[in-house]
Amino acid sequence: MKLEAKNIYFQYVSSKNWVLEDVSLEVNSGEVVGLVGTSGRGKSTLGKILAGQTYPQRGDVLLDGKNLPAKTFSPVQLIYQHPELSVNPKWKMLKTLLEAGEYDEDLRRDMGIRDEFLNRWPNELSGGELQRICVMRALKPQTKFIIADEISTMLDVLTQSQIWDIILDYAKRHNIGILAITHNQYLAEAICSRIVHLD
Repeated sequence: MKLEAKNIYFQYVSSKNWVLEDVSLEVNSGEVVGLVGTSGRGKSTLGKILAGQTYPQRGDVLLDGKNLPAKTFSPVQLIYQHPELSVNPKWKMLKTLLEAGEYDEDLRRDMGIRDEFLNRWPNELSGGELQRICVMRALKPQTKFIIADEISTMLDVLTQSQIWDIILDYAKRHNIGILAITHNQYLAEAICSRIVHLD
């Protein structure tokens, strides 16, 4: 399976310049691709476009040559840098996890998500705890591709390593393609089989 962005152009209403101009990129199943670039180059915007959460002015996003399907749970999952942006503050964590269907108890334990977390509100968890919930929510049987947008930037080194180890192991076992968006060249070189620079 292949996820493609083809000749993408994107411009914000408030800007006279293209954020993305004729950008193409592809990620294959089981592949970990790094998208590296400085701030303001459109990395996060491209990630949202690939996940179907933002639409370009021109260009196409294709999944195996067809337009990305509009489903309640997309096969392309975006994990944000700031996890609080992707959860409903009025939902406790159990409801957040169940939003996309039943979850894997073994994976929950591996992620370090304790029983007591499930009865808490988002603002009652630390950034690392909340990010673990968001990562786990994305790791579902329906998931074919993960867009990981600077997901470990705000975390301590140990938590970064633990989360990435789990994601990479799960992706390998389930043949999931990953686009790792980062400004950290070292991280990209450590986890990616191929790196694309957006400059």
